[in-house]
Amino acid sequence: MRTMSRERKTAPFRWLLPLWLSLDVCAIAAFATCRGNRALMNAWTGRVAGPLQAALGRMCARVPFSVMEAAITALVLCAAVRAVRGAVRGRFAVTLFGGVCAGLCLTALFCWMWGVYYWSDGFQDKSGLYAVPVSAEQLRATAEAFAAGLSRAADAVPRDEYGAFALSRTEILAKAPRIYDNLERAYPCLAFDDTGVKPMAYSRLMSRMDFTGFYCACTGEANVNVDSPACLLASTAAHEMAHQRGFASEQECNFLAVLACVTSGEPVYAYSGWLMGWIYLGNALYSADPDTYARIRDTLPATVRTDLARNNAYWDQFRNGVVRKASTAAYDRILKGYGDGRGMRSYGAVVDLLVAYHCALR
Repeated sequence: MRTMSRERKTAPFRWLLPLWLSLDVCAIAAFATCRGNRALMNAWTGRVAGPLQAALGRMCARVPFSVMEAAITALVLCAAVRAVRGAVRGRFAVTLFGGVCAGLCLTALFCWMWGVYYWSDGFQDKSGLYAVPVSAEQLRATAEAFAAGLSRAADAVPRDEYGAFALSRTEILAKAPRIYDNLERAYPCLAFDDTGVKPMAYSRLMSRMDFTGFYCACTGEANVNVDSPACLLASTAAHEMAHQRGFASEQECNFLAVLACVTSGEPVYAYSGWLMGWIYLGNALYSADPDTYARIRDTLPATVRTDLARNNAYWDQFRNGVVRKASTAAYDRILKGYGDGRGMRSYGAVVDLLVAYHCALR
């Protein structure tokens, strides 16, 4: 009798899962159909997704922890409990169907909250500053300029007895809300009411996945990995804050992070920006001209080389990890799925923008 009673109670709701699945599929299909319409994507990001994310970000800023991490933790625990209950009650198929619907719902939400930005105007479109083909001479000159800026900034930051960067992560993140002020005056398209950056509780896991930060469009939060070396934390924060401004392109956000930091007037952020820029430019120069790279690298102070060595040593411990390889491959597929055909290789394009900006100043 109890079984029959339970079945009678649940029968009227059996149509909910198929309806949910249909709505998910329609939302994802609509995104796939509409994403090629640049005018529609610009209108959606400017009038719906952008204002909504900004409002969510202001709400989430009222708590000191990452709402994104709390939500993901709750979802994982809920999914685990539902799976166990479904298996115990012999309703695993229904539970699995519900899980598929939930996964597709999150996919649709992410498409319309963040995927749309890959198909709308980026920073280059809005600013008029475009990446151009880089000559060997331009790359060398820009690398030399960044090495010089890095050398000047190296003495302005706190250091420990070994000469390594030594400022607490709390102090670094506390300075984040004002670092785009100067750059916003040069590029009004960057105007945004910054609310700060959140440290991630699962930072060590993020390192294993090869992530230094993560912007969550569904909460409007810029989250950063605080387990990774502090010398690059400031530029990482600036990168995630660039995403908050509605720019999805990783290379554009890396470029904006460097530019915001070196123009911020804040010594710690300036040093981190010069350091981040040098890493990208140095890697490109090494591939093109190893001898010139070595000559410029040798001009860097010992303190800078110490920070670079510690940063490399930190990430080397995760280099061959299974989690890192899997997450990198998955993220590469995500980037390509949203329209960035170069996948993870797009990160190297930041060099073109740095060179273009440097050449424009000369």
